[in-house]
Amino acid sequence: MEDRRLLERERHQIEQILQLDNEELQVQEVDSLPHSDDDRDAINGDGGTEAFAEFTFNSSLTSLHTYLGEVEDSHHRMAFLDGGAILNLPVFYLEGVVLFPEATLPLRVIQSNFIAAIERVLTQFNTPNTIGVVHVSLDSDNERLHFANIGTTAEIRQFRRLEDGSLNVLARGKQRFRLRRRWIDVEGVPCGEVQIIQEDLPLRTPRDAFGELTPRSTVQHHSLSCALASYTSCSRSFTSGDEEDNSASISEESFERELSLRERKIHQAAIDSRESCSDEVITGSEAKHQRAMSHLNDSDSVGSVHSAHEKENGKSVPDIGKSSTSAWESSERKELKRCRRNSSFTLMHGVSKAFWPYWVYSMYDSYCLAEKAAAMWKQIVGVPNMDGFVKNPDILAFYIASKIPVSESTRQELLEIDGISYRLRREIELLKSIDIIQCKSCKTVIAQRSDMLVMSTDGPLGAYVNPHGYVHEIMTLYRANGLALRGRAETEYSWFPGYAWTISICAACETQLGWLFTATNRNLKPRSFWGIRSSQLADPTL
Repeated sequence: MEDRRLLERERHQIEQILQLDNEELQVQEVDSLPHSDDDRDAINGDGGTEAFAEFTFNSSLTSLHTYLGEVEDSHHRMAFLDGGAILNLPVFYLEGVVLFPEATLPLRVIQSNFIAAIERVLTQFNTPNTIGVVHVSLDSDNERLHFANIGTTAEIRQFRRLEDGSLNVLARGKQRFRLRRRWIDVEGVPCGEVQIIQEDLPLRTPRDAFGELTPRSTVQHHSLSCALASYTSCSRSFTSGDEEDNSASISEESFERELSLRERKIHQAAIDSRESCSDEVITGSEAKHQRAMSHLNDSDSVGSVHSAHEKENGKSVPDIGKSSTSAWESSERKELKRCRRNSSFTLMHGVSKAFWPYWVYSMYDSYCLAEKAAAMWKQIVGVPNMDGFVKNPDILAFYIASKIPVSESTRQELLEIDGISYRLRREIELLKSIDIIQCKSCKTVIAQRSDMLVMSTDGPLGAYVNPHGYVHEIMTLYRANGLALRGRAETEYSWFPGYAWTISICAACETQLGWLFTATNRNLKPRSFWGIRSSQLADPTL
């Protein structure tokens, strides 16, 4: 039933595309900003699909990549591999593209060796329909190619064989891997030995860990001298110390059980650091008592101390035998241990293991970070609902990384980060820094971040392939400055059904930055927008 619904939906969308293609081509000449007054009035400045009061384009058509033609579904989907698994895969080295898990990758496979690679994975059973994708960049200093060490497996979901033998492919990113070694086999297919990266689970701070948190100031201002003044009074003051120790121990154990292995290591390192600090505080006061008690091991010394005490009170000094000395020493030692256990020393060490305020833990709580990142992303892009992503911080971290308008080198950096919390923290940092969009070559300001526009259900940035097999990652903008047009408008192989495309270059340095897309149907809104190549964007953090 579900498959039938999907087929009917796709058939309806294809009919819409055919209807758009049959419309009369009406491309307006663009001298400056390509928007009518009506469009400008409809823009509220927040970016995203909601920026237009009358947004008539069906953004779900873009994510189907209909320009690839009718495709058939692949079979024998591969399950997720365990972290640490090692396998050999055909590897596609792509310039200008960084593939993330769950991101869509269209491919136009023309070269015979890559066609052989696709045909091979479509029929094999150990790793069916799976290829490796690795980002490659050109080193500007020595003109040599630089191959990334971290890539992503891509599962072929749909494909089409053309009459000339080439292949159109739609793949989806699945799992990160580490490229161990690479080679070219006898058929000329680039291959690589890859190791699947073990992804961590989202970190959540146990909420009950802070319920009975003792303020640090209380501990710091607690008088240690009271604890050292009299062991007798100390023991009376803490008669219930054993029960408190037991309850504290249970609380600490329950807290630590809530932590993952990674959290437990970080948590224990913090505890060790705190305890060493506490030891330094009490060392001076405790040393005086230890020096006073250091002679207790010597019966003569014990006797002399006791004798001196008796003389001060004008009493005779009886002989102290070994048996009485031993009993007195044992009693003192027990009292010492009891007092140390129940004194401020123990309070210093016995403070709840969650001794940091909650906001410190929330800095690395994956769900807290996901809420913050989703709110920032919604503000910039205008996506109406991010609740599903907030509940899955791991998916959200990859989603934002694959769509954020930064340079490909920064996106590769995001791909290489291990840990959901660390990736989200870096993305929040980048989202705060993105105010303007600049040309990579000459740093000309092209647009503001509020000019971003969502023309696909995949988001404001996505990958598209041209007829020659080159994959471009482009960001869509409803407005851009400092661009010039080159050539005439074309409708063939348009990535956005119902729009014609014209090459656009930077007016200052003449670098090709992307394309202007103009509606061929007068009822289609937005009337025009820009697609800018992410590989030609300047890094906002530099």
